[in-house]
Amino acid sequence: MAQSVLHPANSRGHASHGWLDSYHTFSFANYHDPKRMHFGALRVLNDDTVAAGRGFGRHPHDNMEIISIPLADDLEHQDSLGNEAIIRQNDVQVMSAGTGVAHSEKNHSTTAPVRFLQIWVFPRQRGVAPRYAQQSFPPAERHNRLLQVVSPNATEGAVWVNQDAWFHLGNFDQGFRTDYQVKKPGNGVYAFVLEGDVTINGQALHRRDGFGLWEVDALAIQADSHAELLLMEVPMQF
Repeated sequence: MAQSVLHPANSRGHASHGWLDSYHTFSFANYHDPKRMHFGALRVLNDDTVAAGRGFGRHPHDNMEIISIPLADDLEHQDSLGNEAIIRQNDVQVMSAGTGVAHSEKNHSTTAPVRFLQIWVFPRQRGVAPRYAQQSFPPAERHNRLLQVVSPNATEGAVWVNQDAWFHLGNFDQGFRTDYQVKKPGNGVYAFVLEGDVTINGQALHRRDGFGLWEVDALAIQADSHAELLLMEVPMQF
């Protein structure tokens, strides 16, 4: 029987640090809700705005798949693997922390804030070699379609993660309808509305709402306005 959980945008945790304004869909830092620890392997979904010229200083991670998706403007990345990169709007970045990596992320602009999603996914295997990748996905490629941007392997035209997880981005005109077929039995799908209004399996959703479904084979999606949507399919047991 289909199961679901709804996380309205105004129910998220919130932290304002001056240079950082962050909304937490799941428990993170000083926001703790035992009912909102994770959705399957999806551990963190932070909606961050970082002030011009500011950012996260170098800090360590291990055994976590960390995905960054800029929504407006660009991030500047450095890590202990020797990577230095600019992650631009329409890019998707993956850092597979594995045995351990230290990194910093800062706003590349000195004049405008940057908005981005910080997403953590529990890995399929622990203790793997750390790895970094990023890829650009032009907006035209996701107009009225769900474009795969994250996958479990390097052969599917997306950045890949150490987990049986698939992420898709869509940019829909009002009235557009599509279906999403769950790729692996036992997985669930967490939908996050970036902009606009959509209905998924009969549930009306609005900007920055989150909606998780599991024990389903497919999602029926309708754009009730111009809408931008992120779907994250992840194992519910891992």
